[in-house]
Amino acid sequence: MFDDHEIISTIEMVRNENLDVRAVTLGVNLFDCISHDLEIFKKNIRAKIVKQAANLVETCDAVGEKYGIKIVNKRISISPIALVGGCFSSDQMVEIAHELNDIAKRVHIDFIGGFSALVEKGIATGDQALIDALPKVLAQTERVCASVNVASTRSGINMDAVLAIAKVIKKAAELTSDEDGLACAKLCVFSNIPQDMPFMAGAYLGVGVADAVINVGVSGPGVVKRAIEKNLEGRSDLTLGKIAEVIKKTACKVTRVGELIGRKVAQNLDIKFGVVDRSLAPTPTVGDSIGEIFQAMGLTSIGVPGSTAALAMLNDAVKKGGAFASSHVGGLSGAFIPVSEDLNIANAADKGFLSFEKLESMTCVCSVGLDMVPIPGDITIECLAGIIADEMAIGMINSKTTATRLIPVPGKKAGDKVYFGGLLGEAKVMHVPNHTLCDQFVKYGGRIPAPIHSMKNSPS
Repeated sequence: MFDDHEIISTIEMVRNENLDVRAVTLGVNLFDCISHDLEIFKKNIRAKIVKQAANLVETCDAVGEKYGIKIVNKRISISPIALVGGCFSSDQMVEIAHELNDIAKRVHIDFIGGFSALVEKGIATGDQALIDALPKVLAQTERVCASVNVASTRSGINMDAVLAIAKVIKKAAELTSDEDGLACAKLCVFSNIPQDMPFMAGAYLGVGVADAVINVGVSGPGVVKRAIEKNLEGRSDLTLGKIAEVIKKTACKVTRVGELIGRKVAQNLDIKFGVVDRSLAPTPTVGDSIGEIFQAMGLTSIGVPGSTAALAMLNDAVKKGGAFASSHVGGLSGAFIPVSEDLNIANAADKGFLSFEKLESMTCVCSVGLDMVPIPGDITIECLAGIIADEMAIGMINSKTTATRLIPVPGKKAGDKVYFGGLLGEAKVMHVPNHTLCDQFVKYGGRIPAPIHSMKNSPS
């Protein structure tokens, strides 16, 4: 499956075009750790995670060094805490989060995801306890990531959950006002959340997955950009269809190497290999940008007319290339368009090429949604809930994953600069039209019914 020519070719990408394995994520099933005694539960999860992850970082570094491909992040995803810790109170949930944070430090991983709840059809006691705990958890821990699935094509949109999460986001931002609301960067709100995604902050280990599994996230927007540019040099006959083929072939090559790295890590840890998520995930580094791909394809900037069509083509070509390369492609496998994490996208928003409304429209065809978007701190809870509901509706109706990672920056308004650091990057607060409205719509609660095409005998 992997020949020398492919490996050598990809090593050239590593040297010159910012290719890396963005994340190796170890999924750990915690259902055998359940106990009604909090101390026993914490002891059980510590023993289970430490046993599985003790050599994760060391192994990733060794495999990366062997193949000359850097593994940027080493992470852990766990069974949803709202399920395995459903008997505990909100205060006890906070204790569990601190335990998880300490475990993450002990095994030297970057983040641990799975402080999660699945509430698309209703909020159970454990779900409510977790939601109530979220502001403190996000503010008080450095490495614990959370996700809440509030909608699906099969179930509709749980508007009670949407409103509750909007309140959580506002409170978490206030608790970290001295860091520009940084706590919100660790919370994703989903429609149709995948169970095998290696990327944070949304990763968790789904029900029905193996006891332990290695999932890999491979990125490489710089590789795709350079491949397009190389094929355009000195040619006038390159149509959009041929550009899509270039993207597809590049995605195929990168996916093959991502799977190779993942399988080697899994083999060395004696853990099952899960999936390779072939998502284009940018960084704030120049040359490692999704936005620059749009410019390579002939657009002035991401956000101008034609951007949605270009993103649809990009996302589709990445998925097709990944599907050809591996029978174990999972997660999202497409293109992210996070504002602060992509220097080019942040600049496009600052210069007026990319508006909030255009960003939302582009999420109809991207892999995630409104990702790492700093918004005015005085946005009302009702408006915030409305934005989340709109994004969930896009996912529900289109049978795709969508998500929001919105950051209402306390004390700042549109145009003010925010800095989150590291891979989270920096940007200016985006203008959100009508952000001070307090409309009644989101307060009615209940569930927006699932669409008619959900009435089929298949899961969603």
